[in-house]
Amino acid sequence: MKYFGDTIGGTMRFSSNAKPYVLLVIAGTVLLLGYVYFSFFSERLNRDIPIDEDQKSTSLSRLMLRSRVRNMVFPEKLLYKQPSVLVGRTDVVAVTPWLAPIVWEGTFDPVLVDNIYKPMNLTIATTVFAIGKYVRFLQDFLETAEEHFMVGFHVRYYVFTDRPHDVPSVNLSQGRHLSVIQVPGSNRWQEISARRMEIIQTTIERQIRREADYIFCLDVDSKFHARWGSESLGRLVAVIHPGYYEQTRDRFPYERRPASTAYIPMDEGDYYYGGAMIGGFVEDVYTLTKVCRTRFEEDAGNSIEAAWQEESHLNRYLLYNKPSKVLSPEYLWQDFKAKTKEVKVIRFSGVIKNYAEVRPNV
Repeated sequence: MKYFGDTIGGTMRFSSNAKPYVLLVIAGTVLLLGYVYFSFFSERLNRDIPIDEDQKSTSLSRLMLRSRVRNMVFPEKLLYKQPSVLVGRTDVVAVTPWLAPIVWEGTFDPVLVDNIYKPMNLTIATTVFAIGKYVRFLQDFLETAEEHFMVGFHVRYYVFTDRPHDVPSVNLSQGRHLSVIQVPGSNRWQEISARRMEIIQTTIERQIRREADYIFCLDVDSKFHARWGSESLGRLVAVIHPGYYEQTRDRFPYERRPASTAYIPMDEGDYYYGGAMIGGFVEDVYTLTKVCRTRFEEDAGNSIEAAWQEESHLNRYLLYNKPSKVLSPEYLWQDFKAKTKEVKVIRFSGVIKNYAEVRPNV
């Protein structure tokens, strides 16, 4: 029998007659491996990717939403102040432990961020509830928003009210629209607060998902005093409550009863977030509102009402679903509170009011 080769010193040597056969074997092996590789990865790329059941129940299909994947493109030859890694705010913390920015005056360049975001042709949804006597705050809210809120962007206001005929007529800038959506009133302000998550969720499903890229849910009994712009845009945005930013977590008014789905233990918590502002991508805010609504309903089934209604559930959600951007108290101040040295600009603030007079119950 003639052998194709022999082994010398641990190395296989092939005779000249055997080389064509060896080359054929090697070529066949390469083709076979290539076929297996292509078939395996082709199947993986084309098959359906399984989705977690909880994600199915709390997320909108991406096909239902406006595109949100965009690059941070800045126009050429437009000048702005050179940023520094050594000079900046030293009196406040400008980043969270999970590396989300905390937005304060002096931590961003408005020219730079506006010139990145404005060419994206974004639409910002803005929801506000004007139930009962709270409709009286709507005119100041809208007029100051037109002056300071997302100036130069497309904005769609969604006003939820039980008094549609009392909604004031306000001159809106080009590219800005207002929709009035009638909702039931209530004899308890706590019930109005609790229903807010449900109403925002269902309105996103029915309408907002087709009309906006970002959404901010704001309180009507507030006014804008200075710029609130594209520096606030992010995947999931929260605002630090002005009454607790100097406090330790054991002083936060979290829901402390373990029986509630809003429960936060005494040794947990990052910041205390204000319920007067929720923001972010439409899909992310949709998920937040749906989860909070579900927890509201679970608590109600157990005859529990969280300490601060939707604000308690919001803080529980944000503890375990970290916001990608945090707004400083500049974006949610209170008119009765004196400005502190850290707050260089008051951008948005709750007005002074007589709760006994404007609320259906105290």
